[in-house]
Amino acid sequence: MKDLDFNFPLDKFEKLIIDIGWESLDDWFNFWNNKRNILSIDQYWNNKVNEDWIWGLALPLLSQAYRFHNDFSTRKIIGISALPGTGKTTLGNWLEAISLNLNFKIAVISIDDFYLPSDEMKLAINNNPWNVSRGFPGSHSVKLMYEKLLYWKINGELNVPVFDKSLRNGLGDRSHWRFDNPDLVILEGWFLGIEPCSIDVKDQHIQSAVLSPNESSYTLKIQNKLNEYLDVWSLIDNIWHLKPLKIEYMNMWKTNQEKEMFLQKGNSLKDEKLSNFLRMLNVSIPHNSFDFIKSYALLLIDQERNLVEVGLNL
Repeated sequence: MKDLDFNFPLDKFEKLIIDIGWESLDDWFNFWNNKRNILSIDQYWNNKVNEDWIWGLALPLLSQAYRFHNDFSTRKIIGISALPGTGKTTLGNWLEAISLNLNFKIAVISIDDFYLPSDEMKLAINNNPWNVSRGFPGSHSVKLMYEKLLYWKINGELNVPVFDKSLRNGLGDRSHWRFDNPDLVILEGWFLGIEPCSIDVKDQHIQSAVLSPNESSYTLKIQNKLNEYLDVWSLIDNIWHLKPLKIEYMNMWKTNQEKEMFLQKGNSLKDEKLSNFLRMLNVSIPHNSFDFIKSYALLLIDQERNLVEVGLNL
């Protein structure tokens, strides 16, 4: 472990690793270093990803999934709460693939997979002040999400929709359904774990942006919609919160993500549509709300997505 150069302090990190179930940081490092040949790191993690993401996020999260699978008879759900463009998709693909090499199966699904079908979506998002097609609380089939996750916890059968953001010229739509029997489920989303505000939403937005009258009234509607997500949050056993030092970093990450999707699929959010979507992400939920996510682990990242702190959220 001493040979690796990290930007985050190891004292808090070691407390996290011990809480997950290892005797010490060295014990944990040796465990995974001995399994490095089955981790396929080079296949999934290219030069764009620093070693601190592998050892500071991916392997600790996998460690908890591994412990949950081996130490508990009940099925567990781990949540990843991270803003758009952070890198959740790459992480999820790696976790699914590597779990099979460890003889258990992880399924990573997104809140976004439960976006409403296109016809229902049009009604749900009608007259939103950002003129966006999806993204904020209230644009998901929350009851369906709860029912599918609960059914998996009870019966072990996962039957969930899959949303493709490139369909309908970047507006997105459900593309197919996924049937699976995983040992553990990871649910990720940009506002996962967010709860309704207990004080005036307008006051909370003073720090981030000046809202138009339409935005102010609509954000109150979103706060009411957040109540519907609380039952889903209650099914999650632990949340890992990947939090930027400044929420504004998201604008660059999301823009780069859309450029990458255009190169891969030929459709993405661009120009005014992208600007509107970024505005929605920035003001639809008060920035203060992200400070109160009841997470198990808190990981802070800088603008270049370097981990600067990893530990328990005490």
